[in-house]
Amino acid sequence: MASGGEGSASGAAGSAGQRLTLAQRVEVIQQRKRQAAALPRARKLEKLAIYSGCKPTDGSECSCNGFKSASGQAPAKDGVEPTLQPSAACRSCSHTLGTHMSELEKKGDEQLNHLLSMSLDVESLFFLVQKEEDTDTKQVHFYLFKLLRKSILQMTEPVIEGPLGRPPFETPTIAKAVSNFVLAKFSSNPKEQQLNFDLAKAFLHYLNHWRWETPSVHVGAQLKESTLYKVHFTRWMCYCHVPTICTSMVHWDPAAVFGRSVLRLLLRTVSARLLQKIDLDREKMAKDKRLLILAHMPRFLSLLEEEVYGNSTTIFDVDFKPPTQPQKPIEVKSEPSPGPAAAEDTAGRRRPEKRAAADEPDRVAKRPRPEDDVSEEQVQQILEAIEDPSRRSVGQESLFLENAARDEAAKAEERAGHISFHVVGNSLSQKVSKTTMLWLVGLQNVFSHQLPRMPKEYITRLVFDPKHRTLALVKNNRPIGGICFRLFPSQGFTEIVFCAVTSNEQVKGYGTHLMNHLKDYHIRHGVHHFLTFADEFAVGYFKKQGFSKEIKLSRKKYLGYIKDYEGATLMGCELSPRIIYREFSSVIRKQKEIIKRLIEARQASIRKVHPGLSCFKEGVQGIPIDCIPGIREAGWKSPDKSSRVTRHSDELGNAELLQGTLRTLLQNMRQHSAAWPFLSPVDPNDVPDYYEFIKYPMDLETMSKRLKNKYYCHKRLFIADATRIFTNCRMYNDPDTEYYRCSTVLEKYFQSRLKDAGLLDK
Repeated sequence: MASGGEGSASGAAGSAGQRLTLAQRVEVIQQRKRQAAALPRARKLEKLAIYSGCKPTDGSECSCNGFKSASGQAPAKDGVEPTLQPSAACRSCSHTLGTHMSELEKKGDEQLNHLLSMSLDVESLFFLVQKEEDTDTKQVHFYLFKLLRKSILQMTEPVIEGPLGRPPFETPTIAKAVSNFVLAKFSSNPKEQQLNFDLAKAFLHYLNHWRWETPSVHVGAQLKESTLYKVHFTRWMCYCHVPTICTSMVHWDPAAVFGRSVLRLLLRTVSARLLQKIDLDREKMAKDKRLLILAHMPRFLSLLEEEVYGNSTTIFDVDFKPPTQPQKPIEVKSEPSPGPAAAEDTAGRRRPEKRAAADEPDRVAKRPRPEDDVSEEQVQQILEAIEDPSRRSVGQESLFLENAARDEAAKAEERAGHISFHVVGNSLSQKVSKTTMLWLVGLQNVFSHQLPRMPKEYITRLVFDPKHRTLALVKNNRPIGGICFRLFPSQGFTEIVFCAVTSNEQVKGYGTHLMNHLKDYHIRHGVHHFLTFADEFAVGYFKKQGFSKEIKLSRKKYLGYIKDYEGATLMGCELSPRIIYREFSSVIRKQKEIIKRLIEARQASIRKVHPGLSCFKEGVQGIPIDCIPGIREAGWKSPDKSSRVTRHSDELGNAELLQGTLRTLLQNMRQHSAAWPFLSPVDPNDVPDYYEFIKYPMDLETMSKRLKNKYYCHKRLFIADATRIFTNCRMYNDPDTEYYRCSTVLEKYFQSRLKDAGLLDK
């Protein structure tokens, strides 16, 4: 995603050919200011004369606002002595240099140094105005440039006027609200409360140094939200960001001046990037700090988000009263701080799935914690073992992932900086950067090449339509794929128009990772439904990404908003705001690893070996589970009596009745006129590639053998095998084939017979 701050001041210190971090730029500017403060007084006066108004000695008025050398030579920047004499004439007003310095000569050295600092900040802002491409950022830089220029001319402190207001802009502030959150959530456990105060400080520190995205990124959002973001962005630029570079201006920490509205706008994005930064910097942290942050920060951010976006929160109340035994609140400066911000923004990750708080004093837990549930300490030990490279096994499982996620390679490339993702689009209301236009042209070429049946003019019109946005996959500063979409925020859905990755970059997981980025982008903007028309070649891809032909969105929501495409299938995808889709596969793999290690630990603790069951040799058909030796020691618990009796009567007591019903049903299916393709297994000699596509084949002959061997102890097993027959047929055969038609007819007959036999779940 494009960020508004990274390239906005790359040369503010005067190094146009080198990209510096914010901290480096600030340090270069501070060094220049120290050098200027060490200049002789005459040199200081000469440099400030450029910004000083003319005061003729004869008492006449002069409108000249700065000395300009008549020879075209600027005042000296090197050397000890001034290059111009006080009698030198100004090219603009013809008065002498002395008339421009007359007011300055009355000032003391401390005041001159402050004015020099402001003049260097004016130069930095002028450079930023020249280099900035984003319209909103450029306007703010230009406004502050004129403000500082005017302040030097009038020899006053710069005061930002207009509708922006003065800090703090909301009460309570973000810092106060986060402090209230910790006091409210963790008051029952002082130790845990202190831990979360430390986490809150880390979160606020990152928020204070967070580089906001430009308003152009939020063009697709709702008008009210987009306008609100632009106002807050301008405030942040004027009071928080630019003062870190231009230190002659008063600097405020965002957490000390903004409140609820900004926290609701930024929390999800900031939390995601904070967690990724923690993940990237984990090796640089001390071990105890790393384990503490990795274990508790995701839960802290999840609970904070739940509180901030909840309707019944009290942490933003002006008269908030903490519970009993409050701890020391978070120490956050409420006064402006002149210190520069040294942190840089990092792109990428969202927080893990929400978990319910185990110790909320003011609420009753919806789901009680089981008595024998795994403790957090035990889970933490397993996580440490998983994360610690020195404790990993070096067997085959650690070298090769049997079911590696499709996007694993793409995620690794993104972490390494080889690929990046940006939401771009055309605009009629503001200037579009040259880079964005080049990317849009590249995306139009990718879509045209990969979608040859789509008219090129149609692709061009939609890609460059200001109402459409495109999530671009960029590699080596060149778009190699993208998803073009249009947001309908008022209707709660987005239409995906084009989706393609250039042919020589496919089968690398880019398509999956691209879609996951798009899902996370929409969750941040509160849109939880995707709709798209997929052709026959794209249906498989969209199914893998969670799309289905069953549209969960109400038809009246999208009817009339999207255009039908001939020969395409309408598919939809509902997004869950509780999932971070870019990290979903990693979270699932980690959960599987935790469960696996818990099972191994449980098995290691049970050392007793019981002899096998011999009762079946005597003709016993079945025994209760709780009669198996060692089953209880292994952790198995019998269900409650009522459900146990019900299941026992259904599955064991009526076993013979169930077998008879299934036998009759299977016989009827075999005799049906549409059953001929499914009577026996597919012969690989007749269909050589069948078993390459169908991993779990099934047929009526195999079902008859299983029924004879009493495999179907429950109706679910029988229904699953029958359903697999129909699914396999439709997966392998085209819809216009006789086999496909037979599967549809036989499945309808099967469902009706199930209903008649009372085997369908209600």
